[in-house]
Amino acid sequence: MSPTQNVLFIMCDQLRFDYLSCAGHPTLRTPNIDALAAQGVRFDRAYAQSPICGPSRMSTYTGRYMRSHGSTQNGVPLRAGEPTLGDHLAEIGVRNVLVGKTHMVADRAGLARLGIDPASEIGVRAAQCGFEPYERDDGLHPDGGYDPAPAYDTYLRAQGFDAENPWEYWANSAEGAQGETLNGWLLVHGDKPARIPAEHSETAYMTARAIDFIEGAAAAGQPWCLHLSFIKPHWPYIAPAPYHALYGPTDVKPAVRSDAEQTEAAHPIFRAFQQERYAQSFARDEVRERVIPAYMGLIAQIDDEVGRLLRFLDDKGLRDSTLIVFTADHGDYLGDHWLGEKQLFHDVSAKVPLIVVDPAPAADATRGTVNRDLVELIDLAPTFLDWFGGAPKPHVLEGHSLLSLTRASAPGPLRAHAVSEYDYAVDGVRRRLGTKVRDCRLVMITDGRFKLITAPGFRPILFDLDTDPGELTDLGADPAQAETIARLTAALLDWYRGAANRITVSDGWFSDGDAAAEAFDPLLDPGILIGYWDEAELEAESTKRAAWRAARAGR
Repeated sequence: MSPTQNVLFIMCDQLRFDYLSCAGHPTLRTPNIDALAAQGVRFDRAYAQSPICGPSRMSTYTGRYMRSHGSTQNGVPLRAGEPTLGDHLAEIGVRNVLVGKTHMVADRAGLARLGIDPASEIGVRAAQCGFEPYERDDGLHPDGGYDPAPAYDTYLRAQGFDAENPWEYWANSAEGAQGETLNGWLLVHGDKPARIPAEHSETAYMTARAIDFIEGAAAAGQPWCLHLSFIKPHWPYIAPAPYHALYGPTDVKPAVRSDAEQTEAAHPIFRAFQQERYAQSFARDEVRERVIPAYMGLIAQIDDEVGRLLRFLDDKGLRDSTLIVFTADHGDYLGDHWLGEKQLFHDVSAKVPLIVVDPAPAADATRGTVNRDLVELIDLAPTFLDWFGGAPKPHVLEGHSLLSLTRASAPGPLRAHAVSEYDYAVDGVRRRLGTKVRDCRLVMITDGRFKLITAPGFRPILFDLDTDPGELTDLGADPAQAETIARLTAALLDWYRGAANRITVSDGWFSDGDAAAEAFDPLLDPGILIGYWDEAELEAESTKRAAWRAARAGR
């Protein structure tokens, strides 16, 4: 491993896969992100392992499905001892550093049970999802003490933007004609500029902190993986000037939805989510026309800041030694399918943008291409380990390195199916439907054409992505689709059986001694004699052992 090899891992929060100009958005312009796509591979069928922040990120940071790591919803701790990307990289001398959001909740009960001080070096890494927290900021600091006193508040005060809560007053509120505060949480104010100047907004600040880290790390010469985790375009949907005014109602794409999706024949879980407050709001055109331009402005600002960061890497001569990944943790319905937020598995929610820029000469042939293979966010951890020359860990990491695709060396697709999961026990949907907490698990599996969603206690949902790319027609109750549903259900059962739960030893623990075991009884070495009749039989087996070892020594 070269000491100058690095990873820049950029993740946006709640960025839809189709809200980039390189992905075909008709009016949004993202030239710097497009440039990354031109320099690398854009993966057009990348799926998050959960359509909500916490579980999606825990899957990304562990390289494991939600069913394996157990952090099933925002606020559910990742259990102490669950191996993370940071643990794997630490073994090979790579710093794994965070600037921005993780949504990690520490398993403090587990740390206490193991006698680990959360403030110790090991405790910090366990509490921070394997990251060295250069600056962690999960991006929500409303009045009410949810996550008070971020470093960003200190920065704002030092710049003269003082308030009891600078995050809310300056960065996420607007100002009325009489100087009154207009709450940025309220969707009606999405067309107004945030009080904060763009150069001091959260997106610009986090970019500056990433640059600060790289500046120091480059001088130290130690390889690093920097996770720059932007807080936006996640709500509150309010952008600083001039980004608030770059787009308007005419830039809002028509909602992808149908009247049939609101009928009683629609799936009960789908209908129950339509009754949530955020869905009721985004079902209104006036809300979409007010909020989506702000969402687009926030993306445009991210693009500008990505450009600033890339220019810095160029100035430092780091581009040729840095693997760059750009992605998101999930999407945003924005009124499609009569929904807001994320939670369900339509592509606008569960599919994510993913661009990988592999600077190795071996990747030259794939630059500027679009890959249509099914890939998942759990593929990033093994990709980073592979980039740094670490040994594969298939008994722990359930994803696959994407370098075989960026270098066109894969013998075929990495997988036949992609899977995503969601636990709706925390939602009003559970109470609305009367579902037991343990039965609130939704699982989606897709083979690239068909997408099956299973829900305990309810019939399945099925979409044909070839004939119905907008996912407007649910075929789950169609008798003609019984064979497809059975096939994908069987694939889902195979997926469950394939969980990587034996993480303490690799497959080699069982198989490395196969050659010896075929030559003689391997239990002779530890002196465990099972099934032998007499001394002669034991002596014959011992002779075979000696002959095998002599042959090996004589090679």
